[in-house]
Amino acid sequence: MITAPQLRAARSLLGIDQRRLAELSGLSVPTIQRMEASGSIIRGNVDSLMKLIAALEVAGIELIGEGAVSQGGGRGVRLKAGFALARVSDADDAGPGGSLP
Repeated sequence: MITAPQLRAARSLLGIDQRRLAELSGLSVPTIQRMEASGSIIRGNVDSLMKLIAALEVAGIELIGEGAVSQGGGRGVRLKAGFALARVSDADDAGPGGSLP
């Protein structure tokens, strides 16, 4: 399926806001907001998830599952296996010049 971080990254890559994604997918803005606020894997109505994924795919997003290989050859980002997102926010708390271990 799709994770909340993948959804936020996909929207960022497309350069669209939550309102535009809601329009593209036929979902409400509060639904998009709830999906993006999920802890990890987005849970919800299967129909809503399918609409969301279809809209992202039509817009040019390729969702890459854990351990899967990207076949598209386009630009993108991927979180390294085993990397903790908390490490990034901890570095942000260090202020300017803070570094990641």
